[in-house]
Amino acid sequence: MIRGKFITLEGVEGVGKTTNLAFIKEHLEKYNIPVVVTREPGGTLLAEKIRQLLLDADSEAISEQAELLMMFAARAQHIKHVIEPALAQGNWVISDRFTDATFAYQGGGRCMKVSTIEWLEQFVQGPLRPDLTLLLDAPIEVGMARVKKRAVIDRFEAEKMSFFERVRRGYLVQMELYPERIKLIKANQPLVEVQRAISEALRVLLR
Repeated sequence: MIRGKFITLEGVEGVGKTTNLAFIKEHLEKYNIPVVVTREPGGTLLAEKIRQLLLDADSEAISEQAELLMMFAARAQHIKHVIEPALAQGNWVISDRFTDATFAYQGGGRCMKVSTIEWLEQFVQGPLRPDLTLLLDAPIEVGMARVKKRAVIDRFEAEKMSFFERVRRGYLVQMELYPERIKLIKANQPLVEVQRAISEALRVLLR
């Protein structure tokens, strides 16, 4: 059986990942491609419990080291029980965030050592890397204006603007390091233009 493709969607809060995740799924299904949609942290029963702990704004203060290890613990479960089995069965997997988010949020936002994240990446993932990453990018004030309209703000969304500026820079650094894999999508343009750019980026995998 031909192995499926692994697509990840990245970006800071409020850039429209949820809307465009659904668009990507519908777009691929037009080509009769079986699609599995998932998310990080999360995707399995245990990983979703870790997600709840990570996002709970009322929990005890989580150390930076604990946060990083929890992200990779959830990812290890996600890869073993969802991503790898789906890819092996020929499904295309679309994940709302993956390890680029860890480089951006824990590496950029929390200013943790990139070498530590790289070691954990290799330890948990082995050779697994996305075939394509779509980075939805917009000025921080645009995304955060959307976030503030939400009824409930999670632990990450409650961070200061300076945190998200570092996260955005972290994402752009990843894009500079892996330009063949990570494609920048300007998320502050009209939705029809955003989705046209996404379709263009997907065309490479669909050939």
